[in-house]
Amino acid sequence: MRLSRPEISLQVLHVRGCPNLAPMLERLAEVSDLPVATREIRSDADAVEAGMAGSPTLLIDGNDPFAEPGSAVCGLACRLYRDEAGRTVPVPSTGQLQAALAAADRPGPPAVPAGGSGQNLGVGVGSERSCSLQG
Repeated sequence: MRLSRPEISLQVLHVRGCPNLAPMLERLAEVSDLPVATREIRSDADAVEAGMAGSPTLLIDGNDPFAEPGSAVCGLACRLYRDEAGRTVPVPSTGQLQAALAAADRPGPPAVPAGGSGQNLGVGVGSERSCSLQG
C-alpha cells in the first residue's frame, strides 16, 4: 500500500507473551512497508498512559483507529476485534488495517474502519488514547 504520508507512525502496544502480537505485526507487514515500533506494557497505569485498550493495540500517529467512542477502558488484558462480518477475531483483517492506514493518510480526524471495533476480553471496549482503568 503506497501512502502519501510516509511519516505515519505505527506503534503496537502489547503485554509480555501476547499470542496476538506476531499476527498483528505480520498483517501490518502485509499491508504496509512502514516501520512498526512495539512497546511492552507492564502495568495498568502504563496501559492508561499509553492508551492501550488491551493487547495488542495498534496506534497510528498516536491514535487507536479501532477505538469505540464513549468506551474508555484500558489495562493489561487481551483485546479482541470484530472483522467485517462481525465475527470476534484476535487482530484486525488486512482489509481493516488497509482502511485504517488509508484514513490516517487523509487529512481530518481519525476514523474507525467499518467493522473495526476492538474489545478487551473480559474488560470492556477500546478507546482513543484517553482511557482509564475499569472501576
